[in-house]
Amino acid sequence: MSQLQVCVSAVRLYGPGLNGWLQARATLADDAPFAPGELALPPAQALPPAERRRVGLPVKLSMAIGFDAVSQAGADASQLANVFSSTGGDCDNCHAILETLATDDRAVSPTRFHNSVHNAPSGYWSIATHCMAPSTSLCAYDATFAAGLLEAASQVATNGRPCLLLAYDTAYPQPLYACRPIPHAFGVALLFTAQPAATHFARLTLSLGQDAPDPLADTGLENLRRSVPAARALPLLQRLARSEQGRCVIDYFDDLSLAIEVAA
Repeated sequence: MSQLQVCVSAVRLYGPGLNGWLQARATLADDAPFAPGELALPPAQALPPAERRRVGLPVKLSMAIGFDAVSQAGADASQLANVFSSTGGDCDNCHAILETLATDDRAVSPTRFHNSVHNAPSGYWSIATHCMAPSTSLCAYDATFAAGLLEAASQVATNGRPCLLLAYDTAYPQPLYACRPIPHAFGVALLFTAQPAATHFARLTLSLGQDAPDPLADTGLENLRRSVPAARALPLLQRLARSEQGRCVIDYFDDLSLAIEVAA
């Protein structure tokens, strides 16, 4: 793969003890200790009330990170191409459907079925923002964040237009948790542009390699990075929070990794 270059014009995230960019930036910059706590998301006010009642955590999480990023950049969400990247989608909904299928009735509600598709958050985003721009929904097991990053960066490099990446994961209940132990919900949104914007954070140069992913010094953050696929973004987010230039490496497939050069 040849190198890809993109500029970051917005970054937002929610996770345990990382409720919004202000709290997350202080933690990632070592200005405040990491204290895992409950996820505190703003209500998805952009959705009509009927839709708001039907949605699960993945939609609420993707709405929170997405609207925060768009607001930070002063962008028009209706014009932004977007990439939704999630390992398992709506894990609670999957669990509920399987419970229903294990009963004698086996009648899955239309709402449950509707929310079971992997691109449901993308659909709700288009409803909330009236966005008609191209939208991609993908998953790649533990490589989900890196795959989403490469997809969004490739789109920017190809057509020169901004692209919003929304990467998020939620936890499976038992017994599925025993097979796929993701303990926390975590989401990050990054808005990429071809050239520096008014809210420019950094320029990223992406390339594939075989170096080991960068660990985090804080034990709690490192456990989060290792246990939640979307949180594989944390080494990059830490550099952005610190306004720190240099190289970081994040997980990708098998023996491949994704190297990211962060520059001003």
